[in-house]
Amino acid sequence: MDGSVHFLDGGGEMGKAIRDHDWSGNALGPPDGWPSALKIALGMALNSKFPKCIVWGPGLITLHNDAFRPILGNKGNVLGRSFAEVWSEAWEEIGPIAERAYAGEATFIEDFPLVIDRYGYPEQCHFTFCYSPIRDENGVVRGMIDTVIETTGKVEATRQLRLVNGELGHRIKNTLTVVSAIVNQTLLSHDGPEAREILRQRIGALAQAQTLLTDSSALDAEIGQVVRQALTPFRTGQRRFRIAGPPVRLSARQALTLALAINELATNALKYGALSVPQGAVDLGWTGGRPGSDDPFRLLWAESGGPPVASHAGKGFGSLIIEEALAQDFMGESVIRHEPEGLRCELHSRMSHLGAGEGEGAPG
Repeated sequence: MDGSVHFLDGGGEMGKAIRDHDWSGNALGPPDGWPSALKIALGMALNSKFPKCIVWGPGLITLHNDAFRPILGNKGNVLGRSFAEVWSEAWEEIGPIAERAYAGEATFIEDFPLVIDRYGYPEQCHFTFCYSPIRDENGVVRGMIDTVIETTGKVEATRQLRLVNGELGHRIKNTLTVVSAIVNQTLLSHDGPEAREILRQRIGALAQAQTLLTDSSALDAEIGQVVRQALTPFRTGQRRFRIAGPPVRLSARQALTLALAINELATNALKYGALSVPQGAVDLGWTGGRPGSDDPFRLLWAESGGPPVASHAGKGFGSLIIEEALAQDFMGESVIRHEPEGLRCELHSRMSHLGAGEGEGAPG
């Protein structure tokens, strides 16, 4: 065997680390006595800019180049350690692939999903890699080389693009359905200049909600933003609205329906309710729980200080939006009550029904 360690030349920081490492307690022993096949494979790996890891012998001893270090994250110094130990959290998946390499069979896999722990928590990642056997001068497999690149970012970007494209088509369909309903319901109960003005206001409220969703790269919206955007045309700086509630994510459809419902409630309050008199006010609050859980979600619109409340016969567009569409899209219950203190609108649902991908039932 060649007793030189020149195979480490040009090996960057890891080449120096291998030179400086104490190998006395390792089955490999000092580098100058390593087998020729290992020296050649490791020298090539160390001089490569592509992430590579040499796994050697029955103990699966780990040796890697500089480019492989980011893949390890905060796993620390793994030189000389068992590859199975280093990746113990994923060994159930990658162990059989390593066994095939040791049996002489190379494996190439693209965008392989693995849950790994390199920063102190489980992390869903994806890798494209090849496990190739390393043979000695007699053709006997002594180890393998792991040539790998992390593709988590690419896979997530592709998934996000697919979701965005699907969401875009869904939003267009939903918007056309809602606009059609607005036009039909408005023309059933109004005509002439009044119909035009009401139609303009309602479609304007829809456009405001769409702007909020379009300006965000997310597939959902935060309820506080939806509420404040919907109330913008009705706020005079006189603190007539008292708004309170924790951050809660709504799906695009839920955001649109809630914005329309708030627009209808505020318009009614301005004409007949608390906002029609100087001393009137509106409390709008909501409570929630853990995202995705069965914890209850509750939203309350409560008017006070307004004129006596009269219950209207029949159901107009506002009632349909609040008591039917809102309940359907939030998969819960929504009721309007005309109480002596003022109009109340209450929505009940569960946190598991809120957010992107939820509340996307049949068009309402």
